[in-house]
Amino acid sequence: MKISVVKNILEANQRIAEENRRRFSESRVLVMNLMSSPGAGKTSLLERTIQELQDEFRVGVIEGDIQSTYDAERIGRTGAPVVQINTGGACHLDSNMIQEALRSLDIGDLDLLFIENVGNLVCPAEFNLGEDFKAMILSVAEGDDKPLKYPLMFHESSVLLINKIDLLPFCDCNPSLIEERAWKINPHLTIFRVSCRTGEGLDRWTDWLRIQMRQQSPK
Repeated sequence: MKISVVKNILEANQRIAEENRRRFSESRVLVMNLMSSPGAGKTSLLERTIQELQDEFRVGVIEGDIQSTYDAERIGRTGAPVVQINTGGACHLDSNMIQEALRSLDIGDLDLLFIENVGNLVCPAEFNLGEDFKAMILSVAEGDDKPLKYPLMFHESSVLLINKIDLLPFCDCNPSLIEERAWKINPHLTIFRVSCRTGEGLDRWTDWLRIQMRQQSPK
C-alpha cells in the first residue's frame, strides 16, 4: 500500500510539473533547479551569477527553505525579483509549490528563473518541477564520496558545480575523483569547478548559461 501512495504522489507531481513546463515554454523563460546539501553554496552562487548576468538578462528567483526568509532577503539585495517558499518541514520543493509561487512572479518579464531547492541530497532529485535543467552544487568540504552515496542526484542533474575550491588546501577531497565517479553515473554531466568566494571558475558557468539562453527563442 505504501508503494502505491508514493507512486500516486509522484504521478500527481509529474502532472503539475508538465503544466509548469508548458507555462515556462510559453513565456520562453529558462528554468534552473538548483539542488545541494545545506551550506554547499546555492545562495552564494545565485548572488554571483545574478550580478554577472543581470545587465544582459532578466533574472528571477524562487527560494525554497523549511523556514525563514534569510536567503530571499540576500537575493533581494541583488535587485532580482524573488519569491519565498517555506515548506514548513518538507525536505524538498514540489511542482505544486512552484505553481503557487508563480502567482507572485511575472515570468513573462523574465529570461532566466532559478529555483533554489531545499538543502537535501535525496528528495529534491525525485521531484520534477517543470525545469529545463537540474544543477547540483557540491562543496569540496563534503568530500569526494558523495557520488557513491547519493547517485540519483548525479544521475538526474545536467550540471554539477564543485564549489569552494578555495578550501581544497584544507580539505581531504579530490575533485578529480568526484568528476570520475560522477561521470560513471552520468556521462553527459557538465562539470564546473568554482569558488563563489574568489570567483574562480564562475566565468565558465555563466558562459554556459549564456549559451543556453541564446538557444532559447528570443522574446
